[in-house]
Amino acid sequence: MLRINKGIFRAYDIRGIVDEDFDEAWVRELGRACGAFFIRRGATRALLGHDCRASSPGYQQVMAQGLAATGLDVLCLGQVSTPVFYFAARHLGFDAGVMITASHNPSEYNGFKVWSGRSTIHGDDVLAIHDLMAAGDFPTGSGMVSVHDILPTYAEDLLSRVTLARPVRVVVDGGNGSSGDLTADILEAAGAEVVRLYCTPDGSFPNHHPDPVVEANMEDLKAAVVEFGADFGVGLDGDGDRIGAVDETGRLMYGDQLLAIYARDLLRELPGAGVVADVKCSHLLFRDVEAHGGTAEMCVTGHSIVKDRMIETGAAIGGEMSGHMFFFHGYHGFDDATFGALKLAGIVSRAERPLSAFLADWPTVFNTPEIRMDCPEAIKFEVVARAQAHFKARYDVIDMDGARVEFGDGWGLVRASNTQGALVLRFEAESADRLKEIRAIMEPPIRGWIAELGG
Repeated sequence: MLRINKGIFRAYDIRGIVDEDFDEAWVRELGRACGAFFIRRGATRALLGHDCRASSPGYQQVMAQGLAATGLDVLCLGQVSTPVFYFAARHLGFDAGVMITASHNPSEYNGFKVWSGRSTIHGDDVLAIHDLMAAGDFPTGSGMVSVHDILPTYAEDLLSRVTLARPVRVVVDGGNGSSGDLTADILEAAGAEVVRLYCTPDGSFPNHHPDPVVEANMEDLKAAVVEFGADFGVGLDGDGDRIGAVDETGRLMYGDQLLAIYARDLLRELPGAGVVADVKCSHLLFRDVEAHGGTAEMCVTGHSIVKDRMIETGAAIGGEMSGHMFFFHGYHGFDDATFGALKLAGIVSRAERPLSAFLADWPTVFNTPEIRMDCPEAIKFEVVARAQAHFKARYDVIDMDGARVEFGDGWGLVRASNTQGALVLRFEAESADRLKEIRAIMEPPIRGWIAELGG
């Protein structure tokens, strides 16, 4: 009997440890469950792509078999970044498909992002696939499996959308993921001079963890930007849907700062446009959008959730602290680090000042990056519930996604990670001392609840 770990069916995708949570036989059955899910929604064909992890090509093969066994015709893209998969779904008109990737997780992981309708599914829809798989009652058929190279069309599309006003020098740290060489090639085709760093795909991620918003992973990129006198640098995550940026001084920029730069550029062209940002972003971002004539909205964290909210509101651009940047105006409406890198190159090429000066008018604040606090899956949501109740009794709290506690002269956030056994925390204040005080107010009780509940 097939063993199914329900815990790997997460908020935005299905993600677990290779040969522990699933093997190829398991993935074939997942393909049949996805096929049943797609057929119930009226699909007749499905798209498949995979990242550069060692297990991914084999998983694509058996996933295609499972989908075809339900009667769906299957088109395989081979090794691509997640944004290339998204592009193919939009360009080729697919309303069903699976991208095989564990994104920025370590090499022993793999996973599955499921596309249905207009975007990737989340929440109850992910659990519905678990239920279909557990029931094992699948439609039967004999769909056709074929292959297609979408990369030339993708590159042509991106290059038609951005023109550089002058040559810029960019360092690209691909993190040995699936989008490094692709991003560097497209930047060079646009006229940029590119210094490549760890751009060769290697699913063992031999140089650093492929998460570009963690400072420790970007040290080589920061040094290379300064060494080569680059205008900026970009870091990419394992499947290419998240971007980190480093200015010409070697300073890593947070996701909310990068979104502000994209939003300012957009609002010059499209006054009044909507901008959606997740609950982890600085209050300075929301204030900046409004100051430049836009409409800012705070949203629950999660790439699928943000995309859905942008579709609902008609927002033109969006982003998350984690580096997901969503381009709806002038693009296809999904998170794409390669397009983000090209877009940033275009913005920098038109500017008369360096990237480090773009937000010089922001007041000085003191903040932390995302802090991940280990917390077992079984208790993390209970810890967040306790935090909400505790802090609501004492402060103003935004509780759309965990607890964002407002202190007047700063704020702190605690929420449950939807991809790991961890809590995500972030803090911001108007002075370094106040930042320490806010952390001292929030962190000890959170650690206490973890210990009390058995973490």
